[in-house]
Amino acid sequence: MERFAFVIHPLDVRDVARKFPFTRFLPAALVEQAIKLLPPLKVAHITGIRSPYAEAEGWFVSCPLTARQIMSLPVAYVTEKIVRAGQLAEELGAKILGLGAFTKVVGDAGVSIARRLRIPVTTGNSYTVATAVEGTREAARLMGHDLATATVVVVGATGAIGRVCAELLAREARDLTLVGRDEGKLELVADRILYRTGRAVKITTDIVQALREADVVITVTSAVDTVIEPEYLKPGAVVCDVARPRDVSRRVAVERPDVLVIEGGVVAVPGDVDFHLDFGFPPKTAYACMAETMILALERRYESFTLGRELSTEKVEEIAALAKKHGFKLAGFRSFERALDAAAIEKIKAAARRK
Repeated sequence: MERFAFVIHPLDVRDVARKFPFTRFLPAALVEQAIKLLPPLKVAHITGIRSPYAEAEGWFVSCPLTARQIMSLPVAYVTEKIVRAGQLAEELGAKILGLGAFTKVVGDAGVSIARRLRIPVTTGNSYTVATAVEGTREAARLMGHDLATATVVVVGATGAIGRVCAELLAREARDLTLVGRDEGKLELVADRILYRTGRAVKITTDIVQALREADVVITVTSAVDTVIEPEYLKPGAVVCDVARPRDVSRRVAVERPDVLVIEGGVVAVPGDVDFHLDFGFPPKTAYACMAETMILALERRYESFTLGRELSTEKVEEIAALAKKHGFKLAGFRSFERALDAAAIEKIKAAARRK
């Protein structure tokens, strides 16, 4: 039996109330101060993961800090809390640790954490990119767009994830625009894509103009605030928001029923998996970053597969192939923390046609 663990944390104090219901009656600031005093916790035992080649079990372990605390408290303090969660995973018998949500963006994106643990660490970003591109392609198809002929935009294209997404999309999108704040860095990414794929792409620092022409968008900036507002998007547009904090304003969900926003793919996990935790997904499905940790365990690849802020298309393609081997597959979409079914997508498509 292969074993892994995955670090989770409350996104805000409302998530704390799932574990400690009485906290919903307390001021948010008081709850945040209280959870800082908590040690890491074993939240749930994950059972039933089974591929044609191996079986695995795992644990969710908590880093008791909200997203706001992780992003605002000193890096050394937050890193120490994550390391303690990793040490709990070691005690439970895990052979690899996955970093979830905001724990993967602290400091050097997992490198320092891996150095302080006896087990390898992965951020899951390689499989996140693989499913983001696959999910974008499928969502575009459902909305009537062919990537080969659509106007495709990558926002945040000079970052590690954005660059790899752009390079993968350039293999099939003939009209591809890279958006970023630094024109010099955009030129370097465009040159790399031309060298590696033979595709010439456009670059711009004008996000509003780029989005107004876009049929399909992948956005993955490091902005603290949202960068995509409802008035920027054309009817029928598909937006895959890979960024955390999110790039797409919640106003889009309210004001643009004719636009499809997804958070990347929902991944079906092979076997009769039971997470023993409700994190808002349909049964037997998970985030891609969670799935990467499971895939590496099933493959017995106990190594720090994805760490730091540099990604490669080779790693993305490798983890995608391993996922397919073990029976992981795209199983749907999420939008603003809610599952999207076929009826919901058809409703968006109909609204776009009316506009």
